[in-house]
Amino acid sequence: FKLKSEEMILDMVKKDKIEASIIRFGTIFGVSQGMRFHTAVNKFCWQAVLGQPLTVWKTAFDQKRPYLGINDAVSSIKFFIEKELFEGDIYNVVTSNYSVSEVINSIKKHIKDLDINFVESEIMNQLSYEVSTQKIKSLKFFFNDNLEKGIEETISLLRASNG
Repeated sequence: FKLKSEEMILDMVKKDKIEASIIRFGTIFGVSQGMRFHTAVNKFCWQAVLGQPLTVWKTAFDQKRPYLGINDAVSSIKFFIEKELFEGDIYNVVTSNYSVSEVINSIKKHIKDLDINFVESEIMNQLSYEVSTQKIKSLKFFFNDNLEKGIEETISLLRASNG
């Protein structure tokens, strides 16, 4: 569905019906007003603060995925608007590519007695992949978020709200 939507938007740009670019965000992490806890980083932080074991697919432990800090997400939107980057290009917006093991090791720095349940997965619907941000960086956009800081802030918030 996402690719079809992108195709439709780019087709409309080519026909001069709209001005637009495609921005592909990585999975968001970090503290925000409307935080969600269904994606790996925030979910793992939430489970760790509550003393719940993290369930990790054995096959996914060293696989990488693209992640985006919430502040980088907001900054990138502002960047696109201010630079009027609506020429019909596609941009990846990703703070960095992290593996599940990197995420867990960052959480362990704040929660030493982290319990991890490794489970087998019969069907792995996605393989490890990394996303390049060279295109947006070539326009002088700078990423400032990092996994360590995002995890530290999320754990601090959750600890404060959990008593």
